[in-house]
Amino acid sequence: MSVRRVLAVAGAALIGGFQLAVPAVAHASVQLEPVGAYTMTAGRLWSLVGAGVGLVGVVAGGLALARSTGRIGSGSGRRGAFVALAAGLISAVIGGMIVAAAEGGPGTGYGIVGGVVAVVVGLIGMALGGLVLARSRRTG
Repeated sequence: MSVRRVLAVAGAALIGGFQLAVPAVAHASVQLEPVGAYTMTAGRLWSLVGAGVGLVGVVAGGLALARSTGRIGSGSGRRGAFVALAAGLISAVIGGMIVAAAEGGPGTGYGIVGGVVAVVVGLIGMALGGLVLARSRRTG
């Protein structure tokens, strides 16, 4: 898959994520009644989606890093690096939007804990992807 295609898919996913997240954030901000600990709210759902996408990025980055250290100069793992960068960016953006829109703390149903997890996991995925790309440029 070419770099242009990866960037186009990542951009489309970001735009689609914003379109889907805006109504969810608006719904979460209207919510005034307390929610149960196991109630799935829109904020909690989006924070789970962000953390899941970030986890995909971390796994892709880890696999790409393992491939890039196996054969010197082969350049394998670049595709995984781009997937890790894109997924990490999407995860960090979703998590940041959740944290910025949350009006309450942990346990209020806004998904703030999951949003923070999504940001951290997304940053880890982006770091792994960047490390693989830096290694591939240096050895290639």
